[in-house]
Amino acid sequence: MNLSTPSQENVNYMIEQIKEKLRMVNVDAMQSDKFSEEKYEDLKYLYEMVMKRDSFSPSEMEAIVNELGNLRK
Repeated sequence: MNLSTPSQENVNYMIEQIKEKLRMVNVDAMQSDKFSEEKYEDLKYLYEMVMKRDSFSPSEMEAIVNELGNLRK
């Protein structure tokens, strides 16, 4: 998938991938339609960081979830 162009489809893809990678339990809180293209670059940066890692400490998970919360509409 080409993530270089901001689009709602790309936003949806990145959110779904982050949820899967983090094995998030409360996936309802991370609905991709709650994210807009306005903060695309920030979301892409977070997505790339999450995808590079194999595991996360509890504090890192909390920080990632907090950042996702900040990126919501």
